[in-house]
Amino acid sequence: MNKYTVTLSCVDRPGIVHAISGGLLGAGCNITESQQYESPESGTFFMRIEVATEQSLVQVRAALAPIRDEFHMSLRVDDTTARTRTLIMCSKAGHALNDLLFAQRAGTLAIDVPVIVSNHLELKSMAEFYDVDFVHLPVTPSNKSQAEAELLKLVDDYDIELVVLARYMQILSDSLCQRMEGRVINIHHSFLPSFKGAKPYHQAYARGVKLIGATAHYVTSDLDEGPIIDQEVTQVSHARTPEQLVALGRSVEGRTLTRAVQWHAEHRVMLDGQRTIVFS
Repeated sequence: MNKYTVTLSCVDRPGIVHAISGGLLGAGCNITESQQYESPESGTFFMRIEVATEQSLVQVRAALAPIRDEFHMSLRVDDTTARTRTLIMCSKAGHALNDLLFAQRAGTLAIDVPVIVSNHLELKSMAEFYDVDFVHLPVTPSNKSQAEAELLKLVDDYDIELVVLARYMQILSDSLCQRMEGRVINIHHSFLPSFKGAKPYHQAYARGVKLIGATAHYVTSDLDEGPIIDQEVTQVSHARTPEQLVALGRSVEGRTLTRAVQWHAEHRVMLDGQRTIVFS
């Protein structure tokens, strides 16, 4: 029995659910899970459906094509069991990278990681431990465009579907962000727009913050302002030292990024302008 995930969005109007359900029935599909949402801001209808069927992926896509065209849908049918080929980028901090690789190896994160790219060498040993290719790609103001061209070649060579910035401390160019729109996920602390720059947790400590957290979002040309996929916060007290805040923050960052990547890989995240629709 094959298992597929159907995701769609279109302008909301009567008959969408009836049409798509009928199309799936005609394709011999049994619906095992279904969620839907109508955005009051954009008037867009979103739907995610999991099905089981003896039909092939090509057959199900063909059966839904007339409905897609009739409703002018953005529609995808994906193999639920397929793992998303993911390139991870990092710099020197390894906590988020380790969380992703550990979850992937444990089988709880539906991604395959064939290659890690870093502008430093500190995390090469971690890549070797997990038996993942490691590419050292230094980035300077003078070679940034060349480095990004090499990155795009790696994306093609390794057949990459998703790029994850696991505390990668470089800013991607606007052209790269636009080319990879909806396919790059970043993680950062949730203090932004406050406490920018170096040592944000130390800045937060100096201001006596009582909540720290992390934000995972899609990367856009607007720095750290892309559509948010997931956030988590944890309460802290005045008794915590800056070093303890850093340790807690790293833990939150790793969990938040892993969840965001999981939801993306399971086709649970859909874009509604600058917002995301995340089906649980």
